Amino acid sequence: MFYHLLEDFYVNEKPPSVTQISNNCSKDPFRVLISTIISLRTKDAVTVKASERLFRLANNPRSMLGLLPEEIQEAIYPAGFYKRKSYTILEICRTLLNDYNGLVPADIDQLLKLKGVGRKTANLVLIEGFDMEGICVDVHVHRICNRTGLVKTKTADDTELYLRGLLPKKYWKKLNEMLVVYGQKVCRPRYPLCSCCKISEICDKVGIKNRGINNETSNR
Repeated sequence: MFYHLLEDFYVNEKPPSVTQISNNCSKDPFRVLISTIISLRTKDAVTVKASERLFRLANNPRSMLGLLPEEIQEAIYPAGFYKRKSYTILEICRTLLNDYNGLVPADIDQLLKLKGVGRKTANLVLIEGFDMEGICVDVHVHRICNRTGLVKTKTADDTELYLRGLLPKKYWKKLNEMLVVYGQKVCRPRYPLCSCCKISEICDKVGIKNRGINNETSNR
């Protein structure tokens, strides 16, 4: 029921930034990987524009290594930690060329060997870059799954492992995509909009002290 209620909400919603980029580049694993790095601590609109600017300069590991860190920084600004990310991107490209023949590996353990890649990023690359099963747990997924009582976990990695045992694989890939948007618009970190929440009746509301007021016309 939880999953299907989210599907009802998501029908007319705009997907998160990395999903948009994946859809626009025919699921190119390299561009999905790099845009995921850019997206960390960065708003969706900024991620999409920053990624587009960068990929106009270089869209594969070899051409990316032809750029100076300052050129990458200029392209992806104002993404969060844009200076640090420029060096991470170059290190990833160097590793891909040296160890993987310039290709992004379609394996979570190999992806985790890349600089700056944790389980969230690795799972998102598998889902959006290779159309493979994965459960990507970011702050929204971790928060909402604990708030509703679906899981009782301390870390995002723990949430991922629990969900892998709880949910049938057919539900894995879309879960992050839907919960990211739900977490941005309805089940917000502070002042969640419980009054217009589709899953409110089956939610334990763990840790909620103050609820927001929905002042917008909503079709949810």
